Amino acid sequence: MTTNQLDTSTALVAVDLQHATINVPSALDMPCVVANAARLAAAFRQRGRLVVLTETDLNNPPPGDTAVSDRPRPNVPAAALNLAPELDLSADDIVLTKRGWSAFAGTGLDGLLRDRNITHVLLVGLATNYGIESTARQAYDLGYNVVIAIDAINNPQIEGHEHALSRVLPALSRLSTTDKLIEQVLGGP
Repeated sequence: MTTNQLDTSTALVAVDLQHATINVPSALDMPCVVANAARLAAAFRQRGRLVVLTETDLNNPPPGDTAVSDRPRPNVPAAALNLAPELDLSADDIVLTKRGWSAFAGTGLDGLLRDRNITHVLLVGLATNYGIESTARQAYDLGYNVVIAIDAINNPQIEGHEHALSRVLPALSRLSTTDKLIEQVLGGP
């Protein structure tokens, strides 16, 4: 893949764009972030490329001992766990339920991508310094080339978002905008 093209070896991976996660206070304009992720998914589908949508089972977090796990967690209604309707789920999409921050956490995503000769992942979704950063780190460690749509990710706190974008994610990935990435997808083979 050249730096100007997102070719057929690229899959779109959307992280945690669910009702429960998109309806919380966030650093950026959440409807715009979701709309950008949906636009990228539509462009990938138009070109017959792989779209993977991950969701978190918020009622069954990982068993790790953390400050979050020590607090009582309210039960999240089943409807709040559904993917954002703006994503316009397609029959060809792959939907994976994860239990950790990374889209690779217990989902079999690595095997699914390798079986399809995917070498590049384009990440969109939530949250910048949780799900996106964790997925980017694991994808990088697994040998994938990582691209992140900077206007299709969001975070609860602006400080965490800015830190991830300025310090962490550039070391793991190529950063671009939705418009530029759509142009590359639609202009590619």
